[in-house]
Amino acid sequence: MADLWGIVWLVVLLVVNAFFVGAEFAVISAKRSQIEPKAEAGSRAAKTALWAMEHATLMLATCQLGITVCSLLILLVSEPAIHHLLEIPLSAIGWSEAVVSGVAFAITLVIVTFLHVVIGEMVPKNLSFTIPDRAVLALATPLVAVATVLRPIVAALNGIANGAVRLIGVTPRNEAASVFTLDEVATIVQESTKEGVLEDRTGALGAAFEFTTKRVDDVAVPLAGLVTLPEDATPADVESAVSKRGYSRYILVDAAGEPSGYVHLKDVIDLEDGEFEEPIPGKRVRRLASIWDETELEDALATMRREGAHIARAFDTTGRTTGVLFLEDIIEELVGQIDDITERD
Repeated sequence: MADLWGIVWLVVLLVVNAFFVGAEFAVISAKRSQIEPKAEAGSRAAKTALWAMEHATLMLATCQLGITVCSLLILLVSEPAIHHLLEIPLSAIGWSEAVVSGVAFAITLVIVTFLHVVIGEMVPKNLSFTIPDRAVLALATPLVAVATVLRPIVAALNGIANGAVRLIGVTPRNEAASVFTLDEVATIVQESTKEGVLEDRTGALGAAFEFTTKRVDDVAVPLAGLVTLPEDATPADVESAVSKRGYSRYILVDAAGEPSGYVHLKDVIDLEDGEFEEPIPGKRVRRLASIWDETELEDALATMRREGAHIARAFDTTGRTTGVLFLEDIIEELVGQIDDITERD
């Protein structure tokens, strides 16, 4: 009967050990983004799971304590029972008592280790990694209950562990990581696309990640590549340029070839006939924003939006103009080619 109880306790302890292992990996593997909608919908299990994830160090300390105690008890309660059961058939072989005892102990150790590693560790770990959201919803509630009962002991052990972590210059965290860096998100999108679970047919997602790494000088148009008009250009010159080139905006340059402003077709199209041969009025010329050519593209976009400018002058560290940045070109980095309806082919 004692041997039977030893086997029963072995099964019970393996299940408890598996629970703590599964709960431990579930708490650190589950994502808030998957649990929060369920919590907002009123799920008590989801609310408890979120609390567990927000107090990850407490939960992990509880799991580690449970795993350690179970691991020690498994061999303690199962070794005598299995050992005794194995001695009966081994004694029939005719070996000496010392040999039988040694062989029985070795076999017992192998059996218990195998069951502990496979049933008590690997199976629950793999399950929690495979279905972390379902695992944390199922295991968080009993884990929090155990942690509540053992809180004084766990808090003391956790405090000692956190103190040791601080001694080596690292600040301990209570909550499991639930956010990603830009590079991590880009990798997730890349791998998801490769596996066929995410489609990026237009390339917008990929372009968004590349956009964050580009600078003004990657997109700005060099001065030599611009179609410009002189500062004293007339509305008639703009009209002529539109008919030949098709662009709706033109950069005005001074005698030295430096951009001084720009004009849009709609800025002059409403002028009277008598004004068409006169230089464009100053109030009709739009101001250029000025942006350092090493500025990140997203910061340049923010600056242009803030200043209400569609075109900006790009300059280097010496203040020399290196090109002109068009708002349209920035947007194209995100959404693809944008055609000017007045542009000639």
